[in-house]
Amino acid sequence: MHILYNIGIKLYEVALHIAANFNPKAKTWVKGREGYFNKLPTVPDKKVIWFHCASLGEFDMALPVMNNLKEKHPSLFILVSFFSPSGMEHYHKRIHQVDLAVYLPSDSTNNAKQFIAHFKPEKAFFVKYEFWSNYIFEAKKQHVQVFSLCSIFRDDHRFFKWYGGFFRETLRQIDFFYTQNERSSLLLADIGITNFKTSGDTRFDRVIENKKQLVPNDKIEAFLQGEKAIILGSTWPKDEEMLIPFILKNPHLKFILAPHNIDEEHIVLIEKQLTGKTLRYTDEINLGSNILILNTIGNLSNAYSYGKIAYIGGGFSGNLHNILEPAVFGLPVIFGPKFKRFPEASMFIHAGIGFTVNNLSEFESTFGNIQNNLVELSQKTAEIVLKNTGASLKIITHLESNFIL
Repeated sequence: MHILYNIGIKLYEVALHIAANFNPKAKTWVKGREGYFNKLPTVPDKKVIWFHCASLGEFDMALPVMNNLKEKHPSLFILVSFFSPSGMEHYHKRIHQVDLAVYLPSDSTNNAKQFIAHFKPEKAFFVKYEFWSNYIFEAKKQHVQVFSLCSIFRDDHRFFKWYGGFFRETLRQIDFFYTQNERSSLLLADIGITNFKTSGDTRFDRVIENKKQLVPNDKIEAFLQGEKAIILGSTWPKDEEMLIPFILKNPHLKFILAPHNIDEEHIVLIEKQLTGKTLRYTDEINLGSNILILNTIGNLSNAYSYGKIAYIGGGFSGNLHNILEPAVFGLPVIFGPKFKRFPEASMFIHAGIGFTVNNLSEFESTFGNIQNNLVELSQKTAEIVLKNTGASLKIITHLESNFIL
């Protein structure tokens, strides 16, 4: 199976090189790894703690742990690797204590050997779904302690299938798992892995940090003129098909719309459908508009503080975006029907502060019900976020008690 895995990795790399000819993201992925090992900087003679994140979302998960570690042990060298260009391109917009961020080369045996030999990490943290077998096997060969941070498992994952022996062996190399929920821990126990702790979701800690670091946004305040907005965050075309008719029906409300895709072509398409009622974030404020389009990256998490209800995109494709960012400000959240991979969405629905919709009619009905109970729902939403904080402290406490730092 290991041979088939390596063949699969090689084929994936070839596919990305082909895709780079016409796909900008694939081109960035390939370009970021050109001449890779010849460009790596020398690391100071310090203890290197390596965090691998697929993208920016996983970086946000690891951030409270990284910051806490660095504050308690300032001599540590924090190394972060990213698989996705979005992580490398935007991590610097966070308040962080990362010493070095790099792309992670594809998971070949040779890449893993060279990468780990170069950086010589003492500990490696693979965040959430990141289980690159060659890197994990090689880390153990080079006497690196390996951890799974904020890991989450579902019944349909390959580790729990009849053909998953190789992938289960990958998991058995890991020194300790810090899982997000009890279900993930039970699934590990079912395959004989017991070195885990159910520590929770560190993103709750992350959004609390974000709230404390909040700075006023003069442009959004000038647009709102003291009103609260309906925030439409990280929307995809399928979301926008449903939302745009609702926006047009409600000219008395103010909306802040943050599309997932901010390419000029897509922004223009949205503006045409909203018939001239829009204002771009990069434009001068025009008080005659009731729709502010965030055509930049990095302003959405702040914008939620100016909202009263949020719709979060990606729920029609199974790629639901972060619903904790609005919730920390007390915004009840609405999203599409494909949320099963996101336990926080199920938790919010169960608690009565999250709502899923399939079409415009359901959205209008749900929005009306939230409006009628907004004060109570806002208070409950903020309380539930606060109640679920503390995961990063649990992880740090366990690390310090059981593993030398």
